[in-house]
Amino acid sequence: MRKFNIKKIFTLPSDQKRLTFSSFITLVRIAMVPVIVMAMIAHRWGIAFIIFVLAAITDLLDGFVARYFSQQTFLGACLDPIADKILLVSCFFSLAFINSPLFSIPLWFVLIILCKEILQIIGAIIIFVYRGQLVVKPTLLGKLNTVVQILFIIWLFACYFFRWVPVKTYYTMLGLLLLLTCLSFGQYSIIGYRQWRA
Repeated sequence: MRKFNIKKIFTLPSDQKRLTFSSFITLVRIAMVPVIVMAMIAHRWGIAFIIFVLAAITDLLDGFVARYFSQQTFLGACLDPIADKILLVSCFFSLAFINSPLFSIPLWFVLIILCKEILQIIGAIIIFVYRGQLVVKPTLLGKLNTVVQILFIIWLFACYFFRWVPVKTYYTMLGLLLLLTCLSFGQYSIIGYRQWRA
């Protein structure tokens, strides 16, 4: 759990703003995004699969490095969720518009995920400005939602590469993701409301 005070943002000690090795790993994950998107556009699903898996591994690695080597900083705390959102939203958005002979991501699903992320960011900014601080604590449901999104994209890449068309599994996972996304948004909304009223 972290408390960020608006008056302290510009007076953070240098060790909280330094680029650590764990933060560098996070930046590498962001740099992988355009490569993944270009591979998807070119229908190089094997390459997209490999690079996306590597990006997912960096998501685990940067957190482990930060904790193990005591490299947890304000910069790293900000970069990590941003990198996750850029990676996932970019992949879902690309999958919605790529002309594939197999199933693709519905545009309405991408818009729901995009709206969720935008509303959460706006809500966090409002609470941060109004209350002067923001308590950031990822929930188990939020983490589960992110993990399932990552696994879903990996599974889709594998389906495209091997020309699998498991329609029932596809709609089941899509429905599960929609449910987790809505539940996660509802949970974070309640947490945000409580911070607002505190």
